[in-house]
Formats: sequence, C-alpha cells, structure tokens
Amino acid sequence: MRLPQREQRADVKKKIACVDLFCGAGGLTHGFILEGLPVVAGIDLDPACRFPYEQNNGDALFLERDISTVTRDELDTLFGGAELRVLAGCAPCQPFSTYAQRYTLDGKDGKWGLLYQFARLAQGTMPDVITMENVPTVAKHEVFDDFVDTLKRLGYKVWYDVVDSSHYGVPQMRRRMVLLASKHGDIQMVAPTHQSPKTVKQAIGHLWPLNAGESAPHDKLHVTSTLSEINLKRIKVSKPGGTWRDWPEYLLAECHRKESGKTYSGVYARMEWDKPAPTMTTQCYGFGNGRFGHPEQDRAISLREAAILQSFPMDYAFIPQDGEVSFKVLGRLIGNAVPVDLGRAIARSINQHIARITTQ
Repeated sequence: MRLPQREQRADVKKKIACVDLFCGAGGLTHGFILEGLPVVAGIDLDPACRFPYEQNNGDALFLERDISTVTRDELDTLFGGAELRVLAGCAPCQPFSTYAQRYTLDGKDGKWGLLYQFARLAQGTMPDVITMENVPTVAKHEVFDDFVDTLKRLGYKVWYDVVDSSHYGVPQMRRRMVLLASKHGDIQMVAPTHQSPKTVKQAIGHLWPLNAGESAPHDKLHVTSTLSEINLKRIKVSKPGGTWRDWPEYLLAECHRKESGKTYSGVYARMEWDKPAPTMTTQCYGFGNGRFGHPEQDRAISLREAAILQSFPMDYAFIPQDGEVSFKVLGRLIGNAVPVDLGRAIARSINQHIARITTQ
C-alpha cells in the first residue's frame, strides 16, 4: 500500500489523523482540511473520484477500494502513529432515501450493508472519534440502530441529529443526519453559524451568463445541458419559485395531466435568487429533474454552479484540463458529495472536542 508522506510534528493538531470512508470527490475531506483537521486518506469504490480527491486535498491519499475488502490492519497502517484517530464516512444514501423506501431491500446486503462495514472497521480500529453523515431517513432503519448500538457497546458517547446545512453556510436547503461519537466523553455538533442562510444570488449570481448548451470560456465545469424546443418554451414561462402549474395548457407534460402526476410540483422549476437552493441531487444539471432552473437565464444550472451550491470552492478541480465533461459522472460526484461547509462544521465540532480532552 502506498502511504502519504507525513513529517513527525510535536503539536497536538498534527498528531491527529483522519480517514474518510466513502470519500467521493472529497467534500468532507476538504472541509476537514480547511479547518486544520489532517486527513491522511480517503477510500471509495468510484474511480472517477480519484482526480478531484487527490488534486484538491494536499497529501491525502485516494484508495480505490470496496469498503468490505478493507482490513483493520490497513486502516491501522494509514492512521500510522497518530495519537488521535478520526474515522469519518458517508455511506451511500440511496438505500435510505425517501425514493428507495418503495423497494424491499435486505438490510445486511448491498448498499444497506455498507453501514455494517463502517461499524466493522470502527470496531476493529477503535478510533478516538467517529463521524457519519447521511440522509435523515437513515434513522428509520434497523441498520442505523445497529450502528449506534455497536458504538455504545464499545464505550463511545454518541450524539446524532438532523441538521440543515444552510444553518452552517451552505447555500442550499439540505437536511442531513450527522452522527458524532467519542471514546473520551460527550461530543456534539457546534451551534448553527448562519441565522440568515446564504442565497442563490450570493453564491452564483456573479458567474458568467450562459445559454442552454453553452460553456464558459475559462471554466469547463461552467457548462449547461441542452434544452429541447419544448423545454426551452417551458423554462421561458417559468417563474422563480413557481411550478409547471403556471404554464399554458399546451406546454404541460403528459405525466402532469394524469392524476398521479399532479402532486409532483417540484420539477421543471426555477430557483429563487433570494433563497437557498433546493437539495442538489445527482441529476441537478437537468431542468426537468427538479427545481434546477436558473433564476433568470433560460437554462438549468451548470455543473460549476451546482458545485458552488454544494459549497465547493470556485477553483475545485473535478477533471484534468484536458478531461472530458460528462454530465452523468460529474453530476454524480457533485450531487453525492458532503457539502464542504457542512464538513467544516463537523470538523469544528471535532476540533472543539479534541481541544477539551487534550487540556483536561
């Protein structure tokens, strides 16, 4: 295994090592690093994550691995001689999403079982601090109860709650379950930092204007999907914050004419400048996939705008300079990411806890 090169330093902060399971493109890792919490490695099965993860996160190593094949000894090697170990992770949330509840899934197989793999590695390495982020509905499932019970049985103090990312500077209404656990006493999330959420205009109002299907001259990621002739007509009559119910009859989609489709008002819609964005998804680049229409330009948001609404820095590189822009791949990386500023808030929570336990 190739390991990151790290100098031996004397101060407490640099005796900490974090490993990020299910690291994706690096949203959580980047938030940790910006708060001075050292991350030595991220692990994910998706090869598309390698470039953005390693390009933007210093010496943090990317391991392309199935979590179920990672051993305790391998994690111990990654943690090295760190005096304080932090194990973080956001197991893929599709099995716990509202959409997925219509399916019958075995809680111990497939993606449902990834949380059990997280618990296995936690039990094997016994890190000082553990944190997990996921969709709120994860708490309704046995796998989550088992995860919490395992940590408590191992002697961890466990805190968890649903938090709104917009309360921590993310310009997006994204409610997430956050769990924090420590071997060294009580730990909890820091108090919200933003009483007035950041708005869409504050986040992306300065970006280069585009038409549907266009890209900006100096940023390959600031690119928009094309619109069909009918969807171009639809977005032109769409109001910020409105729905497809505002359209003339002749523009209505066939599904919206049916009784079963009348309740789905959150698609084919524009965002509003003076409010946070809706939750970014893996298909946030498509006008018909949600409230992902630009507030005033006749197009869906660009991939760069989606990344910024996930609080990634403007210069966060997702592909090489000569890399191919794939909406499907990059939409997956951006939509599945932990918002960077939520990662920063989690890191601040851990930093405050570490400061307390190291001064006692």
